[in-house]
Amino acid sequence: MNRAMALNRFGGPEVLEMCAVPQAAPGPGEIRIRHAAIGVNFTDVHGRRGDYRDLHELPKPLVLGMEAVGVVEAIGPGAGRFRIGDRVAYASRPLGAYCEARNFPAARCVPVPEGLADEVVAATFLKGLTVRTLIRRVFAVEPGAWVVFHSAAGGVGTLAGQWLRALGARAIGIVGSADKVASALENGYEAVFVHGRDDWPARVRKLTGGAGVPVVYDPVGIATWEGSIACLGSRGRLVCFGNSSGLVPPFSVNLLRDRSSLWVTWVRFGDYTATLDELEAAARDLFDALGRGLLRPRPPRTLPLAQAAEAHRLLESRATTGALVLIP
Repeated sequence: MNRAMALNRFGGPEVLEMCAVPQAAPGPGEIRIRHAAIGVNFTDVHGRRGDYRDLHELPKPLVLGMEAVGVVEAIGPGAGRFRIGDRVAYASRPLGAYCEARNFPAARCVPVPEGLADEVVAATFLKGLTVRTLIRRVFAVEPGAWVVFHSAAGGVGTLAGQWLRALGARAIGIVGSADKVASALENGYEAVFVHGRDDWPARVRKLTGGAGVPVVYDPVGIATWEGSIACLGSRGRLVCFGNSSGLVPPFSVNLLRDRSSLWVTWVRFGDYTATLDELEAAARDLFDALGRGLLRPRPPRTLPLAQAAEAHRLLESRATTGALVLIP
């Protein structure tokens, strides 16, 4: 029996329930992966809530999750990139990672080098590819550049702080509570401000001599939208990559003109790893940064697969620092 945590309706964490799912032979271009560790990400929360309209069309029970590491145990026709026993990782759709084993397109998997623990890979692959996309592809951060990064003590924010420090950037972190300040400072941020307590747009302006920053990375959405815009200098870029507080409001393009030629973009890292070459290049950069110690993720908090609902509660509570991983 192949067990999975699935939902039959959208809603709170309680909709996630253990069930048995069928296991067919891998189809053309697919491999079957026996999962060792499964990453938990806020995009899974959005999926569980029903925030993504396309998920409403998928059959139930619906298995969430788009990140895992495991071992290849079967190979379908035309999937000869891998051999049985290879260790692989993936971080993309189709959904379905919250299970013991699954079939998955071989072209969306990468080999995992020796020396990296399963839990570390599952905790950092999606988040690390996201950070690499944000700071090297969407906006190439240069040494000495000021950067604002929201949710600086979370899983993505922690890796971002470390990677930005390795690049020589001057990173300013925004966190949701005072108890997360120390963690963000330890992970590379030069200054850290608390949303809801500090006037962080004014503090950012003061730190930068009134100029503002060239880029703000914002996964929060409506709660930080106006402040993020206020942090930007001339020709600055607001990079949105999430909406944990709700979608940003509609705005006139004239706002960008009036604020000195700003840019706003929404980033899905999958659009920047759409080809196998792009995916493999991004994975090499991430695994190299992990192997060289440029990224030093704290050990993730692990929970059994059956406690996926609790993992979602922890993630939504914003009481976590670092990553959450499910173990089948």
